[in-house]
Amino acid sequence: MAFDPLTIGMLAILAVLIFFMFRNGQKRKRDMESLQSQVVPGAEVMTNFGLYGTILAIDEGDNKVQLETSPGNVVTVHRQTIARVITDEVIVPADDATDTVAGPELNADHATYAENPEFGERVDGTERTTNDSRNKKIDE
Repeated sequence: MAFDPLTIGMLAILAVLIFFMFRNGQKRKRDMESLQSQVVPGAEVMTNFGLYGTILAIDEGDNKVQLETSPGNVVTVHRQTIARVITDEVIVPADDATDTVAGPELNADHATYAENPEFGERVDGTERTTNDSRNKKIDE
C-alpha cells in the first residue's frame, strides 16, 4: 500500500501540532502550580481584573481569598482570579559610562519631532498675507 507525499505531509503537520499542544499545556500547568505555591497569606498579588492587594486569608474548601486592597478594606475573590504575585524587584541603574545615542530632538511646546512638519504645517517659512481670504473682513 503506497502513501502519497501529501498524506504523509498532512500527518506530519498534525503530529507537530499535537506535540506543541501538549507541550504548551504542560507549561501552563507548571506555571499555574508555581503561582499557586506563591499564593500565601501576606503575599502581594494582582487579580485578573487589575485589583492589587495583600492576601489576608485563604479558604481552601471554597476557593476564596481575602485581599486587603487598602488599610481596612477587605475584598473576597475566587482563588483562580489571582493572576500573579507581585515581587519587589530592585531596578539596577544603567551604567553611566556607556555611550548612548541621542534620539531626535523634540519641539519644546509639542511632543513631536523637530525635523518633520506636522500635517498642515507650513514649511516654507512664509507668513500669511492680507490677501488670504480667511483673514478678510466681510465689510471689505
